[in-house]
Amino acid sequence: MSKFILLRILQAIPTLLVIATLTFFMTRMAPGGPFDSEKNIPAEIKAKLESHFGLDRPLHEQYFLYLQNLLHGDLGPSFKYMGWEVSELIAKAFPVSAQLGLLSLGIALLLGLPTGIVAALRKNSKYDYLLMTIAMIGICLPTFVLGPLLILIFSSWLGWLPPLGWYSLSDMFLPSLTLGLFYAAYIARLTRAGMLETLNQDYIRTARAKGASPIRVISRHALKGGLLPVVTFLGPAFAGLISGSFIIESIFFIPGLGKFFVTAAFNRDYTMVLGTVLFYACLIIILNLIVDVIQATLDPRSRNL
Repeated sequence: MSKFILLRILQAIPTLLVIATLTFFMTRMAPGGPFDSEKNIPAEIKAKLESHFGLDRPLHEQYFLYLQNLLHGDLGPSFKYMGWEVSELIAKAFPVSAQLGLLSLGIALLLGLPTGIVAALRKNSKYDYLLMTIAMIGICLPTFVLGPLLILIFSSWLGWLPPLGWYSLSDMFLPSLTLGLFYAAYIARLTRAGMLETLNQDYIRTARAKGASPIRVISRHALKGGLLPVVTFLGPAFAGLISGSFIIESIFFIPGLGKFFVTAAFNRDYTMVLGTVLFYACLIIILNLIVDVIQATLDPRSRNL
C-alpha cells in the first residue's frame, strides 16, 4: 500500500507543473491587466505598481520566479486585495465552500444510495422506472436552473426557508439541497448499476443458497462490491461539489472561495487565479488519492492498475 500511495504522489507532481504552467501563460495571454480599470491611472504610477509586483520583467523570468516562490509555498500577494496574501484569502474563504460541499455530499449520499439500492432490488418494476426517471431528470437539470426554482418554491411561495445568506442552518439548507440533488442523481444510477452487477455474482447466489437472510446478503455481501463505483465517483464528486459551488455561491450570495475566483478572473488578478486553480488541483489530487486507497482496500486488484 505504501508503494501504491508513493506512486500516486509522484504522478501528481508533473500534473501540478503542467496545470501551473498552462494557467500562468493563459492568464497572461488574456487581454487587459491587473491594473487596468475604467478610470485610468497615471502611467508612472502604473509602471511603479508593475515594477513592485515584477510584471515589468520578461515573461519567462516571471514564470521561473513564480515557480521558485511556489516551491517555498508562497502563492504571492493579491493584486486587487491590497495587503492580503493569496494563501490568506483562500484560508479565509475555503471553509465556507468546504462546508457547503460537505453538506451537499451528505444530502447526495442520503438520497442517492437508498434510491439506487431500492431500484436494483426492484429491477424493472414501477419503482425502478420511477426512481431512475427522477434521477435522469436530476442529471439533466443544471444547478443554475434548480437553484432559482427551489428559491421560488420554498422561499417565495411557501415562505419556509430564507433565499440568501450563510448564517444559520436554515440558510444552508437550500444551497446544499440544490447542489446535493444534482450529485444524488449520479450516485443513485451508479449504485443501481453496481448493485445489479454484484447481485448476479456467484458468491451472492451461494450466500442465498446457504439460507442467509435478504438483509444479511445485502449488508454483508452485496454492498461491498456494489458500492465500488460510488466510491470511485466520490473523489471527483466532492471536488466537483466544491468547485461547482461557484454558481451556487453566486445565486445564494454565499461568501465562499468562488466569489474570489470569479472576481479575480474579471480583474486579471493573476496570483489569485493561479493560487485558486492550484489549490483546487491539489485538493482534487488528494481526494482522488483517498478514493484510490479506499478502493484498493475494498478491491486489492485495483492496486495493480
